[in-house]
Amino acid sequence: MPRWRDLPEELDPQVREFIGRLRTLVERSGLSVAAVADRTGYSKSSWKRYLNGRLLPPRGAVAALAEATGADVHHLGTLWKPAERAWSRSETRHDVTMEAIGVARARSAIEQFDPAARGLDARRNGRSPGNGRPRVEPPDPVQPLVATAPVLPARAASAGRAQGSDGPLSLPSSSSPPSSPSPKGRKRAALFAGGLVGALLLVAGAVLLLDTGDDGEKRGERPTTAPATSARQQLPEGVKCAGQDCTGQDPQAMGCGASATTTADVTVGTAYVEVRYSKTCEAAWARVARATPGDLIQVRTPGANGGAARSRSGRVGADGDAYTKMIPVDSAARATACATLGGDTRACTAPGARG
Repeated sequence: MPRWRDLPEELDPQVREFIGRLRTLVERSGLSVAAVADRTGYSKSSWKRYLNGRLLPPRGAVAALAEATGADVHHLGTLWKPAERAWSRSETRHDVTMEAIGVARARSAIEQFDPAARGLDARRNGRSPGNGRPRVEPPDPVQPLVATAPVLPARAASAGRAQGSDGPLSLPSSSSPPSSPSPKGRKRAALFAGGLVGALLLVAGAVLLLDTGDDGEKRGERPTTAPATSARQQLPEGVKCAGQDCTGQDPQAMGCGASATTTADVTVGTAYVEVRYSKTCEAAWARVARATPGDLIQVRTPGANGGAARSRSGRVGADGDAYTKMIPVDSAARATACATLGGDTRACTAPGARG
């Protein structure tokens, strides 16, 4: 007789009661878990998860157990329905709880990020916010160092010539201002002054350009500051992907199987085909049980906005079970599971239809 483990404390009472009835059926039949797996077509590891409350068995597995133990299939299926609804409700509460934890973490991170405090610290350190070094002020424009030649008033010059045209030109007294330079000298001084001012302006411009270029290079080399909060969605613990990131990933390895539900199923002969959907991972995959090794299982969803359809396939192994890799979906009703059995029989689930 199998030795059962204690059921998880957080298990819903309806699910706990249903798992207890399954254990009672196995005990009364005298079958081991390995024998149950052999008679039902579901793997031994799957039945361990079912009977230990780690995973709710699908409807096909429940029907197979009823046939193997001689129980009434209809009555056992009637008990499975409320257990399945309770299991889905508990998963929904888990998703809401994890979402609330993510929101609280995001709020805490935003509250810890204070740009105003960072700017105040920068000003206390003698630096402007967002800049790591003191600002360089451009030099003052250089004043030309050219002396202005004095201009002699015209009244003094005419007074010197008033003594007579034949006599020598009388020089002004020491108290009078010096005579004005000749036009040629003034032109030469103006040209010299203009050239000097132009040269000084060129030098000042070159200094400013070199300093600005160096500052630009240093600013380009300065690493940018990473934002305090990440835009990436925070996933629940154990879940490693969501949406497009789950494309082609294993649902069990990515932690999506624990929160998955069956959204559509169909039974063909002894094979049970179902669509599994994880709201947390925003992805779906197909699963088949009690099939023949070598049978093919496929999940398919139409493309968005008229694009190409997406699909993933898997092949049944020696234990008769198989599931595909995941494809991202925006709604569980858009995914369809199809199985090719015996090489020529093909069966597909209807969107949203439960067997």
